Amino acid sequence: MGHIAFNDYGEAEYKALSGPSVITFKNPSQVSLSIRASALVFEDAESRKLLSLIERVAPSDVTAFIMGETGTGKELVARHLHALSPRRYGPFAAINCGAFSESLVESELFGHEKGSFTGAIASKQGWFESANGGTLFLDEIGDLPLSTQVKLLRVIQQREIVRVGSRKAIPIDVRLVAATNVNLEDAVKAGRFREDLYYRINVVPIQIAPLRNRPGDILPLAEHFLSIYKSRLQTRQPALSAETIQLLHQYPWPGNIRELENVIHRALLVSDGIELRPRDLNLPSIQLGSGTSSAGAVHEAGSHSVNQQTCTLDKALAEMIQHEPEKLYETVNRKLVLGAYAYCRENQVQTARVLGISRNILRTLLKQFGVIQ
Repeated sequence: MGHIAFNDYGEAEYKALSGPSVITFKNPSQVSLSIRASALVFEDAESRKLLSLIERVAPSDVTAFIMGETGTGKELVARHLHALSPRRYGPFAAINCGAFSESLVESELFGHEKGSFTGAIASKQGWFESANGGTLFLDEIGDLPLSTQVKLLRVIQQREIVRVGSRKAIPIDVRLVAATNVNLEDAVKAGRFREDLYYRINVVPIQIAPLRNRPGDILPLAEHFLSIYKSRLQTRQPALSAETIQLLHQYPWPGNIRELENVIHRALLVSDGIELRPRDLNLPSIQLGSGTSSAGAVHEAGSHSVNQQTCTLDKALAEMIQHEPEKLYETVNRKLVLGAYAYCRENQVQTARVLGISRNILRTLLKQFGVIQ
């Protein structure tokens, strides 16, 4: 198995083994509690197309725009782009744009001068300066506030940054890789994302298919995670029963690679150590059509369920509208947001994904409803 592991600087370490190619972080245990995918394989035909695109794009210096659901491995793709590029010996910096408040995100990106705001006791480099000569990965770029989007556009155009509290421009040489798990075209139409910035970052779009659409990767990833957690737990590696393999391919994996890793980890803890059986996976039951067991059947069943739910929602909304209650929009909006927030166990990133909005917009709504300060 060709195994490429990335350290904290995006540098790749390659080990020639037997089997499929696996791309991981150098210390995957450090990301085990995050929502990021900690491994990628390229066994499925869809994944091989992705790898071919990465290899063609990597040597150039153009901005790459990675799109994909949470847990599909967007950061690993960004790191692989860096590792295959002429910038491989330069730094690789990664930042989640939704992880900082609106008041701090510009300081994080562009740096600040001493005394430029309360708490700025010393001058500090931003992420653009830290990545100078290398690659900067901006994850969840759709979460950037509009005011920061304007400044980011200027940085991309002028190839220079101005620290907060300074008037001096600093030249930078950075390759930008952006990523999102939301539809930025919809965000542009809704006025949440600048159209000119969208076209600036969408030079080379790279779409990562969800795991359910690349079934050829499921078994190699499962075997990889079995090997990883077998070593960590100091136990033997159980075999996968035929029924377990079938279930792994039938399940739609809404949480993608991240969910698969968690499932394998948990299964190893409860299995007898000899064979991994379907009950060890503890997956939600899947309603398949009569006589079918394909992923397509799962998709059709899910689509039918969504259609039924939409009809029920339409009827409920129609009844509410007929009664003309006060603050109807606010009531419905509040119920939807707080219901999703409770369902996601108050995880803001997951709630934003479920609702199809950015984390910044979600935080604004939660503040408006008095849930957070």
